[in-house]
Amino acid sequence: MSRIKTFNLPDLGEGLTEGEILAWLVKVGDTIELNQPIVEVETAKAAVEIPAKWAGQVQAIHHPEGTTVEVGTPIIAIDTDPGAGPLEAPSTTATPSADLPTPSAASLAAVEVAPAEGMIEPGLIGGAAPGGRTAVLVGYGPRTTAAKRRPRKGAVPAQGVAAPAPVAPTPPPVATPVAAPAQNGRAATTTGGVLAKPPVRKLAKDLGVDLGTLTGSGPLGSITREDVQQAASGASVVVAEPIAATTAPSFGADREQRIPVKGVRKLTAENMSRSAFTAPHVTEFLTVDVTRAMKALDRLRGRREWRDVRVSPLLLVAKAVLLAVQRHPMVNSTWAGDEIVVKEYVNLGIAAATERGLIVPNVKDAGRLSLRELADALTDLVQTAKSGRTSPAAMSGGTLTITNVGVFGVDTGTPILPPGESAILAFGAVREMPWVHKGKVKVRQVTTLGLSFDHRIIDGELGSKFLRDVGDFLTDPEAALLAWT
Repeated sequence: MSRIKTFNLPDLGEGLTEGEILAWLVKVGDTIELNQPIVEVETAKAAVEIPAKWAGQVQAIHHPEGTTVEVGTPIIAIDTDPGAGPLEAPSTTATPSADLPTPSAASLAAVEVAPAEGMIEPGLIGGAAPGGRTAVLVGYGPRTTAAKRRPRKGAVPAQGVAAPAPVAPTPPPVATPVAAPAQNGRAATTTGGVLAKPPVRKLAKDLGVDLGTLTGSGPLGSITREDVQQAASGASVVVAEPIAATTAPSFGADREQRIPVKGVRKLTAENMSRSAFTAPHVTEFLTVDVTRAMKALDRLRGRREWRDVRVSPLLLVAKAVLLAVQRHPMVNSTWAGDEIVVKEYVNLGIAAATERGLIVPNVKDAGRLSLRELADALTDLVQTAKSGRTSPAAMSGGTLTITNVGVFGVDTGTPILPPGESAILAFGAVREMPWVHKGKVKVRQVTTLGLSFDHRIIDGELGSKFLRDVGDFLTDPEAALLAWT
C-alpha cells in the first residue's frame, strides 16, 4: 500500500462547488494526527476547518492561501508512514529531454491520488458512497476540474507551489502560511491580522473565544494561551483595535476601489436577487406599545433561575412569531411551483451581520422549545455567528426569519425574503415616545414591525392577521399566553 496520500478538497455541504483557502494550519514537514485541523476554508456560506483523514507527515501543500479551489481538487499530500524511511526520489533535470530516465516502479507506487484510491473504507471521506459517488464531509458530488486561482491582493506570490498533479516522492518547496518567529523556535501562523499558533487557535475554538477581539501579549503581539484562557474566564480583556488596512478604503490613482465579490457576500447577492425578482413581495408595518413586554423581561431577568440567561427583546419577538405561526400555519410555507408546502416545524432564522457578510443561521424546530431553551438557542446562535464559526448546516433549511434591525438604531425596514421562505419580520428599535394610553398621552416604549411576505402564498388578510397577532403578543405577552395556550 502506498505511503503518500493526496487529500482532495471535500464537498463542504449544500452543493457548494468551491472554497477559498484562508489559512494553512500546518506546513510541510509537520507531523499531524488523525482528524487534526489542517486548513481553514471559506465557502459561500461559512469558514470551516477541515480535519486530516490520515495521520502522518505533510509532504506537500498544493495551493497557497488566497487560492480558490474547486471541490475534488488535491490540496495536500501526506506521508502516512514517515517512520519507514526516506522515499526514493526519481531523477530530475532542469530541461525536459527525451533521454530522461523512466521513474522506477517503486517511486511510482509511492504516489497515490485520492480519486484513484481503493483502500479507503466505504463511508469514510474519500471512500465509496451510495450510487458510486465519493463520500465527502457533507453531501456527495465533488467536481474534479482544475482549481481557479484568485490570489489575494497584495499577497506574496507563492514560489514553487506544487501542481495538483500526482505528488512526487520528494516534493519541491511549497507556499506555507505567513509566519512570525516565536521564542520556542516554532512559527506562529497569521490569518486575517491575528497572530496565533495553531494550538492556541484550537484552544480558542474549543473555549468559544473570538481571537479577533483579543490583543496578544506574546512576541510581536501574538495571542498566547494565557490570553485565550483569560478571555474564556470572563476576566478583563482588551478589545483589539481595528486594523487601518482592513477598515479604511484603499483607493487607486483613479480614486476608485474594487472589492472582489465572493464568499458569503456573493451568495447573499445571488439569493437576494433571485428572491426579489421571483417572489412578489408585499410589506406591511405595525407600530406597537411594548412597555408591558419590556417590564415582563425585567421581571424575567429578576427570577433566580433566569439570572444567568441572556434575556433580550428578541426573545419575546421570537416567541411571538412562533405562537402566531401556530395560529396561521400557512405563513410557514414554501412555494414549490405547482404546490405549496406547509411545514409543521419552524426552523427560525435570525439574520446576523458578520465580518464576512450577512448570514441567516436558524434554530431548528424552534416551536418545540420552551422559553428557556429558546433563549439558550438564540444566545448560542448569535455568539457562534459573531465568532465566525457558523456551519453550513446551521444556515440551511430555514422556514421563517427575523431580522433585528433595531440593534442599529433603525425603526424598521422592508426586508427581502430568504429564498424558499414566505415571510420575514423586521424588528425595529424600541424607543420612548409619546403614546395615547388609557386616554392620556404618556411616554411609552414603542417599536415598529415590518412584515414582508410572498404574495403568491400569503394574501393581505393572512399577512395582516399574522402581523397583528405578533403585535398583540408584544403589547401584552401575559394576556396573549393565557388566551392562546
